[in-house]
Order: sequence, then C-alpha cells, then structure tokens
Amino acid sequence: MTSTEMRPDYGVDHWSAPPAHAIDRLLPNRPARTWRDHQQRWGPLEVNPSEMGHLAGALGASALVGRGGAGFPTGRKLASVAAAVDRFHRPAVVIANICEGDPTSAKDQVLAHHSPHLVIDGALAAAAAVGADRIVFAMHSHSPAHSAILSAIAERPGATCVLEVLAVPARYIASEATSLVRLINSGDARPAGKLRPIWESGVAGRPTLVDNAETLAQLGLIARFGPAWFAGVGLLAEPGTTLVTIGGAVRRPSVVEAPNGARMGDLLACADAPATGWALFGGLSGRWVLLDEIADIGYSAAELAAFGVSRGVSSITVLPPDGCLLAETARLLEFQANAGARQCGPCMFGLPAIAADMAALAAGERTALDRLRRRLPVINGRGGCGHPDGAVTLAASAIEALIQQQPGHLTQHLRAGVCTAPGPVIPLTRNEFPDAAARSSRSLNTGWNTTGTGER
Repeated sequence: MTSTEMRPDYGVDHWSAPPAHAIDRLLPNRPARTWRDHQQRWGPLEVNPSEMGHLAGALGASALVGRGGAGFPTGRKLASVAAAVDRFHRPAVVIANICEGDPTSAKDQVLAHHSPHLVIDGALAAAAAVGADRIVFAMHSHSPAHSAILSAIAERPGATCVLEVLAVPARYIASEATSLVRLINSGDARPAGKLRPIWESGVAGRPTLVDNAETLAQLGLIARFGPAWFAGVGLLAEPGTTLVTIGGAVRRPSVVEAPNGARMGDLLACADAPATGWALFGGLSGRWVLLDEIADIGYSAAELAAFGVSRGVSSITVLPPDGCLLAETARLLEFQANAGARQCGPCMFGLPAIAADMAALAAGERTALDRLRRRLPVINGRGGCGHPDGAVTLAASAIEALIQQQPGHLTQHLRAGVCTAPGPVIPLTRNEFPDAAARSSRSLNTGWNTTGTGER
C-alpha cells in the first residue's frame, strides 16, 4: 500500500487527501455524491487484482471488523473467500448489503446517500482482492440509498466487473446474509441455514462475500491509504471511525460519525439525548442500559463488552424518562415473532411463545415471568439462523433490567396490569423513522460529524 504522501498526481482538480486525523471520513459535511466530487475528495483508486492482492493483510493490520452487527474480522472474511476461489477455481460474488433490516438503524442508508461512490469503491476493491467478477448491491427499493447507488453506478467509468442492483423485500430477516444469497438464487428471501458457509458456496454455488455498506466504505479507505492512515483516529486496538444511529426520545435523531472509543456521553449529546433513562443498545436484538450508568464508557467493542453490551447494528434508541421498557419489549418481541421465517422450531413456536409471555407479564400475569425463565434457555442457540437468539437476548435483558433496576415498576404491572408510560417510541417500520436523507450539520461542541435524520 502506498502512503498518502507517496501517491502520484492523478490530475484530479483540487484533490488532496484528507489528513489521517480527520473525523469526517464517511460523512463529509459536503456530501460527495457525484463521481467528480468523489474524485476531488479522495482521488482515484486502482482496483485491479495486482493492486488489491495484499488487501486482506492490510485489513488485518487495520483491525477492521464488520459493521453489520456480527463484528467479524474483515480481513479474515476476505481471505476465506479468496481461498475458496483458489480451491474451487470459480470466481466469487460480492454482495454489498445496504438493506439495514433493523428499523432502529439508518447509518448505511445515510452513508450510501451521502457517499455512494465510497461504498462502490470498497465493493470493487473487495472484488479485486477475492477474485470476484460480479457485485450485487442489495437494498430496499424505497430507500434513499437506492436512487443514490443507481446514479453512482451510472456515472462510474469502466467498472472492472459486473455491477447489479437487487431489490430486497422490506422484511426484517430478508437482509440476513444467507437470505440475500437465497433471494438471488431462488427468489426466496429467507435464511438458508448453516449447512454450508456462503463464503464457500453462495450465489450460484460460488464463493460469496457479503459486507454491509459501512464495512465496504471503510475498506475502500484502507485500500487507498493503508492501515497506518486508517489508525490516525480511534483506539490502538480499534482504530478508525464508526457510524452510530441515535434515535427515539432525542431532540435530533442523527447518524453520528465518531472515533472508536468516543465517550458515550459526548456521543449522545450529538443527538441532544437526555442524560438519564433507558436506551436500547444494538437494535432489536440488543440490550437495555441506563444512560447515566454508561455516560463515561467509551464506544468501543471492548469497553461495551466489559459493561455487558455490544454494538450490534450500532444503534442507540432512547426511551423518554417515563418510558416503559416492559411495554416496549413486549411490542418488539411481537414484531420479532411475526418477522420470523418459520422454518425451524424456535422460530415457529419459540418466538410466538416468548412474545405472548412478555405481553402477559406486561398485563400483570405473575406466572409469565417463570415461563419466560424456562423458555429462553431452551430457544437460545437452536435456531436455523440468529434471529431467535436476538429475541432471547432482548427478552433476557428486559427481565434483568426490571428485576434489578425497576422492581417497583414490575410490581406495578403485576398489581394493576398497566402503567402510565407514553406510547411506543422504538420504530418498527421505515415510516416510523425520520427521513434518512435529510440535512447534514456539524456538531460544534465535539467537532464530530453528524447527519441529522430529521427533527421531532
């Protein structure tokens, strides 16, 4: 990898690489939506296989992990796909997942709308690195990303492989990696199970790499400037920036780009979030936390894990101070049960059962708590995909929070079967979430780049 200083002059007007310490990497204040704006901001990127041959190693040195929820090391994922290509002598397929099935997250939609060519750069670099001749951009047709990516593809000169756009059904599990592969292969957007990994046999039986938009955009930057530039911000163990969707009961729902390890209190302040109360971390498969207890925690995988939570889909959804996490959890579990593929026992029977139990608990049925304690361990880890496990994590987190932090509120439900909390806060459809393509602004008190997703 050549350093920023060693890059030749490509003749792009006014181009100079942003400094390594810049925070506004993925979401610049001035969106780079056109091909010319993109080149002026970043300069050209050579994506032929000879240039990208060492990309997996560079990604390993950068410690980049997937930003879609699982947090798997990106370099290892690329290396696995490339090894499968060598073993089976079949070209790979790259799927850029821009769906964001979890309605609490809007970061990939905002990213693809503001910096579509950066996402395409990453996909092309990944394709060259693993030996792919086809890239599929998977997204919901109604999303802001759809038109942005289509326009960007039309502008690209001479792509090195076939670029396609796949319309994905607006269902929660349709954007799961094996669901996307199955949709391309058969038109059925449901998880395909765990029998054979898609990095070995995915689209048309070929090795397949699936990464989300943010992962690919970060990959595109590392392909340009190398891991040392990438590590100009963030933590030693977790360098770079990250995108976080902050929504719910906040004054300015936002997608925030911040350095890894940023103090949680400062991060939440970008969206004018309250200092106290409950928030759901990591989306519909996440955990409940108290904001005042996490204010001084750094937003990094290691610090959050020590606190007992994970990034998940990198969303933080805040309840109002008088919100009821029991009622919200019951509503979310009902959504999870209805969203299941119903291909395995935990999805067909387990999720509807725990959703009914949580609703019964909210309505004051005392025996529901014992039923939940018995059911959750039986369901966990036994599904055909991770969907049931996420619902179990959410339900267990709510029970723990109620018993340890809000026993009085739980008692109120058990006595009266109701509480005076306001109505639903967490969005379960795109129509409930502010427009992801709304205005951009700078957070002056921190210097971090934020993109507002609409005022409430």
